Amino acid sequence: MIADFFLDISISEQCLTIIDGGKEIRSYPVSTAKNGAGEQRGSECTPIGWHSVRAKIGSGQQINSVFKGRRPTGEIYSNELGVLYPQRDWILTRILWLGGLEPGRNRYGNVDTCWRYIYIHGTSDEAMIGSPASHGCIRMKNIDMLELFESVETGVKVYIHE
Repeated sequence: MIADFFLDISISEQCLTIIDGGKEIRSYPVSTAKNGAGEQRGSECTPIGWHSVRAKIGSGQQINSVFKGRRPTGEIYSNELGVLYPQRDWILTRILWLGGLEPGRNRYGNVDTCWRYIYIHGTSDEAMIGSPASHGCIRMKNIDMLELFESVETGVKVYIHE
């Protein structure tokens, strides 16, 4: 399932690359799961294989806007907010919600990427970008997330691999 335009996410390289017509257009450092690759619900792993962006969430929100349950909370992340809620897994700026395209691998049942709520999103922990640190999602620097969000449409294919 090779697409002309897609996002390539390398877990081993902690890198997201925009591919257009077989050429690398732009690359961004990312942070995938600290538990590595895997598809099982509850594993806190990053799912591999072909996916698509099923929804773009957060258009028009400020950079560092906080999301909970895919809805903006009205908060703007700050270090003070982080201290108040140290256990929160901060989802910031924009969300690209992924859905698996491979039945039995990352779609349906206990391996369904969509129902595991796997996103590409901005993070408060930008110092960890480039190292595995997430709970399964693909985290990006907020400024990079803004740029990526504007570069893709709903339905764009995403290939995640080790």
